[in-house]
This record gives sequence, C-alpha cells and structure tokens, in this order.
Amino acid sequence: MNTSTTNEKETSQNRTYTVGGIAAILAIGRASAYKLATSGAFKTIRIGNMIRISRKSFEDWLKAEGLDDEME
Repeated sequence: MNTSTTNEKETSQNRTYTVGGIAAILAIGRASAYKLATSGAFKTIRIGNMIRISRKSFEDWLKAEGLDDEME
C-alpha cells in the first residue's frame, strides 16, 4: 500500500483551487470565473487545458477585495 500518493494528492488539493471551485466560492458562473482566473488578479498555473489557482494568492485577493468576511 502506497500512502504517500494519497498524502501528495491531499497536499496539492490544499494548495490550489479549480476554476469551478472559485466559481462556487464566489457564487458566480464558470465563464465569469474563467475570466477572473485569466485576468491576472491572482497566481494561476496552466496544466494542459486545466487552470489551477493558488489558494494563498486567491485568499489574499479576497482579503484585498474585502470579500473574505462575506465568505465565512
């Protein structure tokens, strides 16, 4: 049994959001979330045609926008 694979998956999930994830957090549509993700407002990484958003960068952006209190 290889438990490191499970731990690695959990770690990567904790460090990034998907575009669908930020759409759900912000209660916006996927198209709007894609526009936001590609706007340069926060750090992203493209893997093939997938976009992953840095959790820290996104949460810092939420704070800067004054939206972090509304999300709790």
